Amino acid sequence: MKRILLKLSGEALAGEKHTGFDEATVTVVAKQVKQIVDQGTEVGIVIGGGNFWRGRTSETIDRTKADQIGMLATVMNCIYVSEIFRSIGMKTQVLTPFTCGAFTKLFSKDRANKYFSKGMVCFFAGGTGHPYFSTDTATVLRAVEIEAEGIFLAKAIDGVYDSDPKLNPSAVKFDEISIQEVIDRKLAVVDLTASIMCLENKMPMYVFSLNEENSIVKTLNGEFSGTKVTVS
Repeated sequence: MKRILLKLSGEALAGEKHTGFDEATVTVVAKQVKQIVDQGTEVGIVIGGGNFWRGRTSETIDRTKADQIGMLATVMNCIYVSEIFRSIGMKTQVLTPFTCGAFTKLFSKDRANKYFSKGMVCFFAGGTGHPYFSTDTATVLRAVEIEAEGIFLAKAIDGVYDSDPKLNPSAVKFDEISIQEVIDRKLAVVDLTASIMCLENKMPMYVFSLNEENSIVKTLNGEFSGTKVTVS
């Protein structure tokens, strides 16, 4: 693939600590991304903010303010992960849909394309810039905007199942499933808004475990053991 959008969960980057950052985990991700960038693939990245904040779990804070805190959590994540990427020799830039002073650059498709042409990894932080939209939706939005060939969903689970494998030991994993079936069966690969955007814009997703060794590289190179969510 010439260009992909990689979605990382904040919790996954926290490792076994579940909060904050785990540098060893992030470094493993960085080394994998460097391999695929060196192969010639352009990489955009969206990171969730769950290692710092999950606004929907707060019953006292106004939803808009809670979502704004979540957006800022993703900015912190992207700045941190960007610096780990730089420490192993990659060029990076963090883009946000709102001004963050000198911390980030303001997102535009033209600016992202300029950075991609220079071999840089683009981090898309700050979600959509608006409350009531998840980082799932921001992931699909950015993937569509930059014309990525697919979304790589690196999760704590190794694919899409017909039910929650944590609750149902007999849950069956799909090798391939259509986004329409995901929506119809409410399988929650990504949230409903993001799923419909994938459907309307024909954006495929590849769901796999971040914990599997070299899983990002393997997915790009066709050694895929997760679930492909099709859109045709």
